[in-house]
Amino acid sequence: MFLGEESAEQIKLRADRLNIHNEDILFLGETDIGIIEDVIMKELPKLVIIDSIQTMYSDDITSAPGSVSQVREITSKIMRICKENAITTIIIGHVTKDGNIAGPRVLEHMVDTVLYLEGERYFSYRILRGVKNRFGSTNEIGMFEMQDKGMTEILNPSSILISEREETPPGSIVVATMEGTRPLMVEIQSLTSASIFGLPRRTANGMDYNRLTLLIAVLEKKVGLNLGNQDVYINVVGGIRLNEPAIDLGVILSTASSYKNMPIPKGTVAIGEVGLTGEIRSVNLIEKRIKEAEKLGFKTCIIPESNKKLLKESYKLDIIGVSDMIDVMKKIGLK
Repeated sequence: MFLGEESAEQIKLRADRLNIHNEDILFLGETDIGIIEDVIMKELPKLVIIDSIQTMYSDDITSAPGSVSQVREITSKIMRICKENAITTIIIGHVTKDGNIAGPRVLEHMVDTVLYLEGERYFSYRILRGVKNRFGSTNEIGMFEMQDKGMTEILNPSSILISEREETPPGSIVVATMEGTRPLMVEIQSLTSASIFGLPRRTANGMDYNRLTLLIAVLEKKVGLNLGNQDVYINVVGGIRLNEPAIDLGVILSTASSYKNMPIPKGTVAIGEVGLTGEIRSVNLIEKRIKEAEKLGFKTCIIPESNKKLLKESYKLDIIGVSDMIDVMKKIGLK
């Protein structure tokens, strides 16, 4: 491992805390790519880790470390020497607050695989997501929890993203979302309250704000809920962010449940995209979502009618097909 961020002494302290004792792990606190190349050729390790690429520099380039020319030159040198000697190499790069690689994105184009380690500041969960892979699929993720002994794998992410309350209060529902090809059961909570200042607020934590305002407009127009004088707050439990439209139905139902102060039946999962005309549109990978809900012991699954017609298997939980917003409100008991 070649370290430009921290010294070998700092890494040794962390290794002792994590109880890692391995004589085959070698450290070099160096940022000069020329010296790093010489050490690689001398040791010929099976794995090389560069931390981080933005701190490395080459004497052949006059620009500062982290610039486009430096990153391109150093990455090409590392790729050449490691591919010629069949050495697996991990290059660590800084990211901005928006989650993009800091500085030049040329690094993503040069390497074979790009992995993002995502997580919220105030939560211990981390998601390892592949966004580029020349040798395999990018539709897989790994979910981990940061503990005092390092990051440990979460074998059943859905179980930690669902509230452990015995009863389901108004404004709460579970949705089945997809992270790559892995289904996740996530709880969505909504709260509506009378607006004091006459200008209602819409707050979305964990989903797109514009999508929330669109869904509120559908509720007002197609269902007749008077939300024009209500503040609406949406929160995705667990600190993760959901972007796919399959959570629309869950957002609609949780908001209506909070507004009417009527709980959604316990053990219910909602899956479906909501259109501007109030129709419930089909979603992909519906059978994987239903199987995940069945495995976790849910009793009812609300899905688009078009998806229900195409189901090939039978399930233990009750599957309710809905075609539009009026239909779903009647079947769920909120109308």
